[in-house]
Amino acid sequence: MRPCPGRPGAFPSQRHPLPIRRDRVAASAAPTAPLPPSADHSAHPTPKATPPHDDFTGNPMHLQELKCKSPAELLAFAEELQIENASTLRKQDMMFAILKQLAENDIPIFGDGVLEVLQDGFGFLRSPEANYLPGPDDIYVSPSQVRRFGLRTGDTVEGQIRSPKDGERYFALLKVNTINFDAPDKVRHRINFDNLTPLYPEERIRMEVEDPTKKNLTGRIVDLVSPLGKGQRGLIVAPPRTGKTVMLQNIAHSIATNHPEAYLIVLLIDERPEEVTDMARSVRGEVISSTFDEPATRHVQVAEMVIEKAKRLVEHKRDVVILLDSITRLARAYNTVVPSSGKVLTGGVDANALQRPKRFFGAARNVEEGGSLTIIATALIDTGSRMDEVIFEEFKGTGNSEIVLDRKLSDKRTFPAIDISKSGTRKEELLVDKGTMSKMWILRRILMPMGVTDAVDFLVDKLKHTKSNNEFFESMNQ
Repeated sequence: MRPCPGRPGAFPSQRHPLPIRRDRVAASAAPTAPLPPSADHSAHPTPKATPPHDDFTGNPMHLQELKCKSPAELLAFAEELQIENASTLRKQDMMFAILKQLAENDIPIFGDGVLEVLQDGFGFLRSPEANYLPGPDDIYVSPSQVRRFGLRTGDTVEGQIRSPKDGERYFALLKVNTINFDAPDKVRHRINFDNLTPLYPEERIRMEVEDPTKKNLTGRIVDLVSPLGKGQRGLIVAPPRTGKTVMLQNIAHSIATNHPEAYLIVLLIDERPEEVTDMARSVRGEVISSTFDEPATRHVQVAEMVIEKAKRLVEHKRDVVILLDSITRLARAYNTVVPSSGKVLTGGVDANALQRPKRFFGAARNVEEGGSLTIIATALIDTGSRMDEVIFEEFKGTGNSEIVLDRKLSDKRTFPAIDISKSGTRKEELLVDKGTMSKMWILRRILMPMGVTDAVDFLVDKLKHTKSNNEFFESMNQ
């Protein structure tokens, strides 16, 4: 039998496993004669390993429980399950072996992931913990299930799974419980993302955190200078070492605190591994990364999976926020991957290379039918690379909000290093009431003659003596 393309060792006979499961259930339901108390179990040469903990003796096991364990905890669990050579396995391979052992003990296993549909019609549920990288713990989804539920790439699917049979390499989805955190029957009534009506942002995302223990002023200054709304397409324009990553962390913390209903995704492209770890530990949201030591094809694959997942959630009328660091590096990756058109712009940028990153950034919108997709991305300038300048110029007019960081401020260790005169939001009157709007305009008139450095120093000094922006505006009137 010819192996399936793209799945070495697997065969196209991996059908929908529901009828096989019914046979197993019927067989297990048949009455069996009880063993005598004196039965000698040592006569069996290969007994099944018994799960060591009470939590796993018959109770359902979720794949997420294993993913949350540290490598040391997984290794201890695998050794108690008597898995051979567990210490030599990678974390994903160890999880696969543990799940297979639990399945042999007839323990129900549930799993979830983000669907990636391949060209042959079947798909796999990729794991966010693995940054959507193909791995042994991926869950196979048959073509019949994809057609039956109308699944597309980016759908978040959760359900019961079964262990691989002879000739199969992956766990298979047995039953679908939820799709994008909703019942499966709701999928048939969703409107395609491209058919939704885009609008200007109308609901404000508050950056100011009402917590006296937090002395960070980034959120308060962003609210005063460049207010953000649900559906914003924002650009943080930053030279190197001006605090853009820390600013993204503060924005992520504000969104997680003030807007828990929003689904937060932090996408780090071509970043340093230690920054990825720091972001994952400090942000209460989904952190997806592709570090600088990975190929450009990985950067592109990760970005495509994230934007498809966000679109599917918006189709279900969810509010999604993507914080991207950085769109310049993403555009560089697309420039490497896209086939050459023969037309090369200044700096070595292919004429067709920026079309797909523009589609990524342009997906941000407020939707009239319900839901929104907010993308706040960083763009690099003053790096010494002509390509980065060309990429920034291409994206300069596409956003509807800009926060510009200044190198002189960061060199003086004044943070946040925001250039107030160059930062702002289009149609900010839709987000802010008239009274606050007039006070923000008065504040700008006061700060404009001061210059960049003096204006930020003055504003930071005044904000430190007040607990909130409302209190700051009241002190302005006195």
